[in-house]
Amino acid sequence: MIYDYHTVFGLIASFLGIVSFIPYLRDIFRGTTKPHPFSWFVWGLITGIGFSAQYSAGGGTGAWITGITSLECFTIAGLAFYRGEKRIVPIDWICFVLALGGLILWRLTASPLSAIIVVMLVDALAAIPTFRKSYLRPYEETVATYAIGGAGFFCTLFALASFNFATALFPAYVSLSNAGFVALLLFRRKQMRTRRR
Repeated sequence: MIYDYHTVFGLIASFLGIVSFIPYLRDIFRGTTKPHPFSWFVWGLITGIGFSAQYSAGGGTGAWITGITSLECFTIAGLAFYRGEKRIVPIDWICFVLALGGLILWRLTASPLSAIIVVMLVDALAAIPTFRKSYLRPYEETVATYAIGGAGFFCTLFALASFNFATALFPAYVSLSNAGFVALLLFRRKQMRTRRR
């Protein structure tokens, strides 16, 4: 059976999306990774919305990883309530409420592109609790998950059956935000090692 390159990259992206969560789940059960429940719950919602918007805009196999990621995010959100971050501060609640409010705004959007832009804004708000926690305790996140996940979303750009601003914006954003988060974790870990010497 011969596959076109869109399907090949869609399969690679989906594979990386699945594989990226294996070390994260392992570290949750080891007790070394402490996911923030607010971030992961909202990420599950918005990747589900992103999947719907990509699919309706003709994303084809390029949308697969987004749908898979949504299911994985909801799984981690569920685990986070039992094994995740317990130190919830006021800014976490503010970001959570604003993110949920952004989802209401998404319902008022009239186009897939508008929906994706709103989803990206909501994602950024949802990330703040995890970024705050990780800045203080960078060893409570699994670097490999974000690195592999970012690579998967980068591959998605080559898997899109219809490459346009609406279909490419969300995977490009997720790929870049994951890369930025990896850089933050590595930088903070290096800082902490230096201070211990």
